[in-house]
Amino acid sequence: MNFNYDVIVVGAGHAGCEAACAAANMGSRTLLITMDMNKIAQMSCNPAVGGIAKGQIVREIDALGGQMGIVTDKTAIQFRMLNKSKGPAMWSPRAQSDRQKFIETWRSIIENTDNLYMWQDTVKELIIENNTVKGVRTTMNVSIYATCVILTAGTFMNGLMHIGRTQIQGGRISEPASFGITEQLSQMGIVVGRMKTGKPVRIDGLSIDFSKNIKKEGENEFHKLSYLDFIPRPLQQQP
Repeated sequence: MNFNYDVIVVGAGHAGCEAACAAANMGSRTLLITMDMNKIAQMSCNPAVGGIAKGQIVREIDALGGQMGIVTDKTAIQFRMLNKSKGPAMWSPRAQSDRQKFIETWRSIIENTDNLYMWQDTVKELIIENNTVKGVRTTMNVSIYATCVILTAGTFMNGLMHIGRTQIQGGRISEPASFGITEQLSQMGIVVGRMKTGKPVRIDGLSIDFSKNIKKEGENEFHKLSYLDFIPRPLQQQP
């Protein structure tokens, strides 16, 4: 194992995966560190990509050579173009994806990208020398060095979950939060805070009388999220 890289990316959510692939594709020897390799790019909330405003951002990522649109198209089980009653500038692509296929597809891309490596661990602190970040130190007391460290740890950094009036430390249900970096950044004078990510409730499909609902099919024409990948959607489309 080499402990010296050009770029270290901490956190393998959507942003981390894109950052790691971008760095590696530009020729940097890149290490992506994640707490769980089986949950790379996990779709924690509603398993959808795109939507009003967000769909345009996904296409901007696509235009820059990113992977999010391509992964979504390959794992989509329903696609809709929102706001079609308005002009084309307001149209917003949105796709529902198979959560497990989404993870599998992203992991396959990362594993087959040259210059990109993975490490399963939790980063507990940045290695800082003379006010310059030199690398990271993990909970397994491994020191890994790089000329650039990118933090994309999201809700896991000092994570706190609210379930009703109960508060539980964690990044997701049954997954621990990561501690150390937040406190270190705060001690350095960097202001830290939290963003709310309210998750929708889960409903057991067996408890629903679908005959009382209005069935809404997806759109299966030429519109997709990525302009770089025109392979037909491989998965069965669902209403």
